[in-house]
Amino acid sequence: MRPRRLNKGDTVGVIAPAGPTDKDELLDGISFLNSLGLHVKLGKHVLNQYGYLAGSDQNRLEDLHAMFADKDVSAIFCARGGYGTARIAPYINYHLIANNPKIFWGYSDITFLHTAIRQMTGLVTFHGPMVSSDFSKDDFDYLSKQMFDQLFYPATLLYTDKISPLKIISHGEACGEIVGGNLSVLINTLGTRFELDTSGKLLLLEDVGEEPYRIDAFLNQLKLAGKIDAAAGIILGDFNNVAPKKSSFTLDQVLHQYFQHLHKPVISGLKIGHCFPHFSIPLGVEAKLSTTDKTLLISPGIT
Repeated sequence: MRPRRLNKGDTVGVIAPAGPTDKDELLDGISFLNSLGLHVKLGKHVLNQYGYLAGSDQNRLEDLHAMFADKDVSAIFCARGGYGTARIAPYINYHLIANNPKIFWGYSDITFLHTAIRQMTGLVTFHGPMVSSDFSKDDFDYLSKQMFDQLFYPATLLYTDKISPLKIISHGEACGEIVGGNLSVLINTLGTRFELDTSGKLLLLEDVGEEPYRIDAFLNQLKLAGKIDAAAGIILGDFNNVAPKKSSFTLDQVLHQYFQHLHKPVISGLKIGHCFPHFSIPLGVEAKLSTTDKTLLISPGIT
């Protein structure tokens, strides 16, 4: 179920379903959305803070529901990640979302909502940089901004090594629906009713601030849960700030240990995740991953 495209003059909502946001950074981020020709409506609780959360669970849930229910809002952008989306996932009205499909955009901790919404409703959502934590940064570059064009015009996306150096870890070619996102958040879905389904799918993985032994532990849990074997192919995005603090395997060594013997395509080095440029993609659409020409070809995410 693809959401409708945006048009200049549309109103979009901004909410903070995870961690608290900074007011000045939020205002800077809103100016970027305005530059796209969009009007912005803020969630009632977007600037709330409750410990390490952007308001109580009820506050954050209320803003999410309000934006999906609002007929004047054409898309919903998350202010930032952090932590907290798994706390509200069990209480979301998924019938409301299914009956009011619209663009939903974010990444990092938002991975839990991407997974829950897609698996409960079938709605295509978007993995991309966020209003407060990314739009206001000095290194929010041209390509990252250009990726928002896909919300206005249905377009097939093509990732090649002209964007960043790519490494083939395991050879092959596969087609499937793109799922996944932040590795540590995906681990938190296991054993819940929102457990990530990777069967026959292209699994995207990225993370930030985790040492190689932590990445190892996460990948081992995915492997033991059967998620790696079930996937048709693996897309390894950006693993930012993962340098070990003591004697360790390198990240590349860990990735090769888990993926080099798979009989399916595995490519690393894609600039998807906590990085700039940030190549934004729809989740839940068909794509083709090929090591023959080192490409990821992705179907449009809107209608």
